[in-house]
Amino acid sequence: MKILFVCTGNTCRSPMAAALMRRELDKRGRTDIIIESAGLAAFGEPASRNAVDTVAELDEKYAAPLKDHISRSVTAEQIEEADLIAVMSDSHAAAVIERGADPEKVSVLGADGGIPDPFGGDIEVYRRTRDRLEQAVSRLADTI
Repeated sequence: MKILFVCTGNTCRSPMAAALMRRELDKRGRTDIIIESAGLAAFGEPASRNAVDTVAELDEKYAAPLKDHISRSVTAEQIEEADLIAVMSDSHAAAVIERGADPEKVSVLGADGGIPDPFGGDIEVYRRTRDRLEQAVSRLADTI
């Protein structure tokens, strides 16, 4: 199984979600699942410092890949190969479907219809985003 997390720039939410999902699945012994992240408008930028730091507050092991992360744009191949595409908003869902994703494979994270973008926010904004993502990926992991 392959899960693809998608946000806008692939510097905050989707790489954080991927790291947190890996952590959640490892707790459950599910090392068989491949996790990737990408953005709809990514330009080869590193992960946000606050994204790295807030994940490290939970577990340094899962923050380590974020330290080397370089954002990348979602590809048609990723969309085709993904068994599940987890996005951060309804507009992200529409965008990946427009790019060819099967709507049945697309899921918006967050109990209230999405995860707000923390880009440009302070560490507290990123902590709230991390906590919402942690809850969302736990619920998602329950369905796998």
